[in-house]
Amino acid sequence: MDNKLKELAEWTLKTVQAEGAQAAKVNVYSGRFVEIDYREKKPENIKEAAEREMGISFYVDGRFSSQSTSDLRKDALKEFIKNAVKMTRLLAEDPERTLPDKKYYEKLEDIDLEKYDPAIANMTPDEKHKMVKIAEEACLTKGGDKVISVSAGFYDSTSESLVMDTNGFIGTSQSSVMQVSASMTGKDEGDRKPNGYDYALAVKKSKMIDPANVGEEAAKRTFDLFGAKKIKSEKLPIIIENRVTARLTSMLFQGLYGSGLWQKTSFLLDKKGEQIASDKFTLIDDPYIIGGWGSKLFDGDGLKAKKRTIFEAGVLKEYYIDWYYSRKLKCEPTTGSSSNLILPSGTKSISELMKDLKRGVLITGFIGGNSNSTTGDFSVGIIGSLFDNGEPVQAISEMNIAGNHLTFWKQLVEFGNDPNPYSQYRFPSLVIDDVMVSGL
Repeated sequence: MDNKLKELAEWTLKTVQAEGAQAAKVNVYSGRFVEIDYREKKPENIKEAAEREMGISFYVDGRFSSQSTSDLRKDALKEFIKNAVKMTRLLAEDPERTLPDKKYYEKLEDIDLEKYDPAIANMTPDEKHKMVKIAEEACLTKGGDKVISVSAGFYDSTSESLVMDTNGFIGTSQSSVMQVSASMTGKDEGDRKPNGYDYALAVKKSKMIDPANVGEEAAKRTFDLFGAKKIKSEKLPIIIENRVTARLTSMLFQGLYGSGLWQKTSFLLDKKGEQIASDKFTLIDDPYIIGGWGSKLFDGDGLKAKKRTIFEAGVLKEYYIDWYYSRKLKCEPTTGSSSNLILPSGTKSISELMKDLKRGVLITGFIGGNSNSTTGDFSVGIIGSLFDNGEPVQAISEMNIAGNHLTFWKQLVEFGNDPNPYSQYRFPSLVIDDVMVSGL
């Protein structure tokens, strides 16, 4: 961690208090990223940027504001702070908005979560362009004469941040990520132009897969959409592919947060201890997975990250309640945000699950949709394929599924053996039984 960031944060806190604030928190961020996109074997977009930014939370006479600036010169910061304190005094009082009580600041774990790799920061432009070209060429080759267009991209970023407050908390984090992606638009019957994509992520350069695999998979996924159409509405088991499970589960999780509980807009209000999902549904929030996308040592309030069981055998055990809403709800804080979310994995691949189920729908993507956070009702468009006798027989589109989260997840019957490696939602493919798939 850059010592200059720490010195700047310390100076800023002293300056904020000198201007009349009773308390403050500073978050100093430094980062850079590179983005490269190719189309028709030529660079279409090349972007590189670096930034340094400071966010400051001001606690002034029972009032609160949070403001940020990218001008980190001390003279400019001093003027910024002076004006921010004045502005904060004009806001309505909010007595619950404070820094956490010092008793909640536990010693952070002294472990390396391995979320930063200097090899990513040191990659040459030639290396990055080569990866894009390999992904693009593989997609073009696999797509053959069915290609209308192919695009491929590379992205990498590195960042570091320091959080410090006047109650004595100090925490640092450092991260890196790289991504290779590819997308193909194909020539289908009539004027249909299906589009499929694939991507791969890594926090360490040595863990990145062959970019050719990404290009080939993007072409395959495009072909899987050929001939897509509506089928008759039918109650069927569905398999939700691992890389899109987060789209639907995130709608369930929106009912877990303190803001919704306080505003009484959560369908999970007063449901703690109740059976919400199948007894197979045990959800663990683990912030200490080495190299995990959501791994962290502390949360947004500066509270020590802890492993939690959110659902156990389908029973709701825990909410996400940050310091502010814990004060409003008059309860103990848990944490305001999730880390790595884990559902148990099964023993079967998607193809094996299809063979066992005989007939059903494999969902590989969601389109649009909505979820009512107060009632739990949801409806989403789906794309994927109908399978019969355990084999895909028809690509589907312009169809949807709907339900209510308080009953839908009780229909979960099995997990695949394929937890998503590219997300903090480390979920395998999910099998939900007896779902109305609406079409014709």
